[in-house]
Amino acid sequence: MKVGVFDSGAGGLTVAKSLIEESLFKEIIYYGDTARVPYGPKDSNTIIRYALEAIEFFNNFNVDVLITACNTVSAYALPSMRSKANYPIYGVIEPGILALNNKLLSQDSKILIIGTRATIHSSRYQNELYALGYKSVTALQTGMLVPIVEEGITKGPVLDAMLDYYFKDIDTPDAIILGCTHFPIIKDAIGEYFNNTPHLIHSGDAVVSYLKEQGYKTLNSKPNVTIYASDNVGGLRDIAQQWL
Repeated sequence: MKVGVFDSGAGGLTVAKSLIEESLFKEIIYYGDTARVPYGPKDSNTIIRYALEAIEFFNNFNVDVLITACNTVSAYALPSMRSKANYPIYGVIEPGILALNNKLLSQDSKILIIGTRATIHSSRYQNELYALGYKSVTALQTGMLVPIVEEGITKGPVLDAMLDYYFKDIDTPDAIILGCTHFPIIKDAIGEYFNNTPHLIHSGDAVVSYLKEQGYKTLNSKPNVTIYASDNVGGLRDIAQQWL
């Protein structure tokens, strides 16, 4: 089977990496909309329009399934995307919620969601968690972490200062949903900031578990991976070599 993985830029490579490691597909077509990254500050209509253009791109490859690895797109555009495609499309929000719920945490546990402005303002994660009975949910916009990761800054004083800027007034949570696919790249630094106390919910691992529940099975060989981008494909392929 052939899977498409779509993201606004490089962040979705963390989801692709999980798919590669689990060998759920024979071929992965990755498309990063690097000409228009980031999506997080954009309005919902723009996000939906960009997502529908991505559907047109993947329709050229006869994919069997599409993973929308962008939390922002998952928050706003999945219904519109599904209306234009004849194959299953999965986002990352539902798998992330299920992954957290599978930790069997108390409903009084302190849950922190971090993501882009658009993802946090959509309230998708918050509403799903409240519906499951979680009472202590904090959602924090941490969009400046995205360009830091894109610049390859995964540790050191710049990242430490930014983490302190965002988290200095946050009590140590029991779990953190990494609500942007860039954030698994800096998950060690995030965990260390909170003394490695919280459970960290990684979209890539959550998607793999979700797909397995849907009946997808591990294959005997690693998939072929092809990287495409709307701009500077060479730069995205260089990042893929580092991250994958």
